[in-house]
Amino acid sequence: MDAAVKGWHFSGIYCQSYSEKPRVSWRESCSFQGLSRGLWRKTLPLEVNSSELNSSSIPSLRGGYVLRRKGIQVLSPHISSPSVPVEFLDAWEDEYDGVVINPENLPSSANAFASALRASMSNWELKGKRGIWLKILLEQADLVPIAIQEGFNFHHAEPGYVMLTYWLPNEPCLLPASPSHQIGIGGFVINHKREVLVVKEKCPCSCSGVWKLPTGYINKSEEIFSGAVREVKEETGIDTIFLEMVAFRHAHLVAFEQSDLLFVCMLKPLTFEITIDEKEIQAAKWMPLDEFVSQPFYKEDHMSRKVIDICISKYDNRYNGFIAHQMTSKLDRKLSYLYYNEPEKI
Repeated sequence: MDAAVKGWHFSGIYCQSYSEKPRVSWRESCSFQGLSRGLWRKTLPLEVNSSELNSSSIPSLRGGYVLRRKGIQVLSPHISSPSVPVEFLDAWEDEYDGVVINPENLPSSANAFASALRASMSNWELKGKRGIWLKILLEQADLVPIAIQEGFNFHHAEPGYVMLTYWLPNEPCLLPASPSHQIGIGGFVINHKREVLVVKEKCPCSCSGVWKLPTGYINKSEEIFSGAVREVKEETGIDTIFLEMVAFRHAHLVAFEQSDLLFVCMLKPLTFEITIDEKEIQAAKWMPLDEFVSQPFYKEDHMSRKVIDICISKYDNRYNGFIAHQMTSKLDRKLSYLYYNEPEKI
């Protein structure tokens, strides 16, 4: 054949296009570098028009090509899909008739991922699967645009990965929503002199300049009462033990438009010498209770004042809060804490 032969590459795949032929089979003219032999087990019976290819294209999932533009891949629906040998993604079924894709075994190239994702989705749809969970690790973030083009949606993200989902049935999605709450804690610490451990925050917030209870957010997998003890220690240097959970507040559209739960815990001081965290706290001290509640802020903020009144009632043995009881649930067979009010023994 005397025709000029043109070579082009995309993501480890080398192909030749012949100008004499109006159409050319991908499988006949392409050498798949780096792809396993297993990819030849399933072949999509489609061909590609060689005159429409360019050196920056890779095969798409839904008829077309992914065009590389400054590292971002977008689908072009105007080019037909070639005959691509594919294999299914490594995955397992969940208890809700869905599928969880193994994030540790995703194809390394965009081409192999695109082909395997499309074939797997078709297979799962035929099997009547419902929700698909796709976790993509940070080191393979270039696969995210391909999944989005196939109809996956962002669910949530954590340091090191992003979780995407796809609902296959033609009915309202029943997958659980992404995490919607953040959990804060506050520690009420009072000594035998009826002095309350209080702090002044450095942040320019609504309570700036106000002497308030030590507060913060619990860490991942941290118990509520443990978070309260830790936050008091970090901000003031005071060691405490948990007594009871006395109240909690539920607010909405707070940070990042998420809902917020704040649990107030009654803590007993074990030490009394204050050492502040200067990165977060402007000052801390033991303040007489009467002086603490007489601040204008607590006269104007009825919720905050109510919380303090409940804490005082608890200190004076006129109120019983929730105690943490460690128990095992049959639902998950794990030890966890149930907070409840114990009835008084007769």
